[in-house]
Amino acid sequence: MKRSVIKSRNLSRFLFFRVGIARDVLTPLDMTKALTAAFAAALMLLAAASAQPTPTSTTSPASMPSESPSLTISPSATLSPSATTPVSPTPSLSATPETARSVRISFVPPPLEGAISLGIYDQSGGLVRVLHQEAKVDEFTVGEDALLTKWDGKNDNGENLPSGKYRARGYLVGRLKVEDVGKVANAPPDFNTVATVQVKLMANPLANDERPIISLIVGFDEENSFLRTADGLPRFTVSRQPKLVRAAITKNSEKSIDVWQDDGSTVKQLRVSNVDKIMAFDCGDFELK
Repeated sequence: MKRSVIKSRNLSRFLFFRVGIARDVLTPLDMTKALTAAFAAALMLLAAASAQPTPTSTTSPASMPSESPSLTISPSATLSPSATTPVSPTPSLSATPETARSVRISFVPPPLEGAISLGIYDQSGGLVRVLHQEAKVDEFTVGEDALLTKWDGKNDNGENLPSGKYRARGYLVGRLKVEDVGKVANAPPDFNTVATVQVKLMANPLANDERPIISLIVGFDEENSFLRTADGLPRFTVSRQPKLVRAAITKNSEKSIDVWQDDGSTVKQLRVSNVDKIMAFDCGDFELK
């Protein structure tokens, strides 16, 4: 019984002691736990705050990185005339058209029906350009009182002639008649020489001149034979016979001539009549700039 009382007292003392001890240390332990919990909560808040995007990257204009000037549109790219207005091409000297050289020539045609041959001559009298060959009247421009044509200042090879004085003159050829005499066995004695015949033309009443005398020569090319003056101006096509190798001319009468043509295999004789039905005209001198 005593032992039981003693044990009971001792147990009560032990429990009291344990309880007393627990009360004595409860305050610092609870404070430690509280501080630990608060510290843990603060760490969690910091971790959560670091995990979220910082407001400076989205809302704070002061924290936004400034863009480099090289990434912005430079004023030269927006205000330069090359970007806003088309640039006029630089004139090229090689594209500049050649200065036109045009001479206006007018003349009154002689009162004779026929074709007109007109040439340009230099001051020495040399033919530099066949401007018209057996042309009809309607191939010219008809002015108020004359026929008009133009010369570009070039020769027959298309080359520019030097500036200076030139002269235009020509012939109006009437209706000449060509007769085929036929093939001949023997060539004329002057076949291999450059022969000319003298022909007296009709007087031109507009020029108040006498009947001029000119020298005629027969010429040929790859397609035709033709009469031309001694200075080289073609006046009348005799025949359209190609590939002639030689030709000659002789006088038959005051109004007719004979033309001899050789194509390498045969010689043919042609007679041209009414050769006096030709009138000369002169357009006068003019200046080529």
